[in-house]
Amino acid sequence: MNHGHGHGPRSIDRLAYQSGMGGWNPVFKTTLAVGTLVLCLAADRPAVSVAVIVALAALQKGKGGLPLQDYLGLLLVPLTFLLLGGVAVACDVSAAPAGDWNLPLPWFYLCASADSIRFAAALVLKALGAVSAMYLLALTTTACELVDVLRRAHLPPLLCELMYLIYRFVFVLLDMYGRMRQAAGARLGWRDFRSSCRSFGGTAGNLLVLALRRSRVYADAMTARGYDGDLRFLEEEKPVYGRQIAGMLLFWGILLALAI
Repeated sequence: MNHGHGHGPRSIDRLAYQSGMGGWNPVFKTTLAVGTLVLCLAADRPAVSVAVIVALAALQKGKGGLPLQDYLGLLLVPLTFLLLGGVAVACDVSAAPAGDWNLPLPWFYLCASADSIRFAAALVLKALGAVSAMYLLALTTTACELVDVLRRAHLPPLLCELMYLIYRFVFVLLDMYGRMRQAAGARLGWRDFRSSCRSFGGTAGNLLVLALRRSRVYADAMTARGYDGDLRFLEEEKPVYGRQIAGMLLFWGILLALAI
């Protein structure tokens, strides 16, 4: 299965359509992801966080058919921010040497202790477990299915429709920006810093104008197709099987046991 090498919105949306778990009931997947997220945050135990990260990675690879390399690539961006935040939590600034380790710098010391490092590591693991739970939902459930789940949860219909339309319009903007950037590159618009600034300003201005024009075109197209203020999608019936519920409860039971 070719998933591509990008890790942006296009890649995530494509993976959701290609996932082997696409045939699972979206309400079940939402329940599994949200329940696992709550357990990971409430338990506040590194063992629980590690179990969530490993189990969901195995699920994405085994049932979703997502290569482990691609999954780790998707986790790399949030992991980078989490590690930087963990370093900030673990380290402290002091005018004098303090803690178990300290690094002398001009005018101050950068200090850390074993307790602060353990706390930061546990915090990073917990946050990464929460990200893994949300990736379970994002990489296996399409946008229209998520909108349907939110509608069933009695979220205001207007909010659901705005979420879906904004999400889809992101891809329209990406497509327009890609073509404009390619056109500017063909005219040597990125050859130096001054040209790059000029090209960026022109691209941003044109993108705003084209986005407004395209939004009016899409609004007219929706009205011509009978849009009356309520978006409806043709959804396939996806049953929930007993083995899926049993597996979810067993997984949650293991997490609870690790939390005790």
